[in-house]
Amino acid sequence: MRYRFIEAEKAGFPVGLLCRILQVSRSGYYGWRQRPMSAREQANRRLEFKIRTLHRASRHTYGSPRIRDALRDAGEACGKHRVARIMHQAGIRARTVRTFKATTNSKHRHPVAENLLALRFHRRP
Repeated sequence: MRYRFIEAEKAGFPVGLLCRILQVSRSGYYGWRQRPMSAREQANRRLEFKIRTLHRASRHTYGSPRIRDALRDAGEACGKHRVARIMHQAGIRARTVRTFKATTNSKHRHPVAENLLALRFHRRP
């Protein structure tokens, strides 16, 4: 996390200063930059791409349980916590659909108020 911050801020500040403030060695930072991405991180990136694809295909309605089920149906072995963590880190959230709520009940037996203004509600030709 510290190395990523240094990577993001190195355009505005010297690397040595950032390393000193964050209490990391410069050699550790440069070693981190040269190290290849781990196999686990590569697998997580590939899985994130698949998650984004499935989430987009579901019109952003699938959460982590349904995404995991879809991944398993596609032959991808992954756990529910891993999918949830990757979705959380990537900012992928399910959009909830509002349910329809009828606000007017026209079939009631209560008295209807009189039309005191005698307005006619019809369109003009």
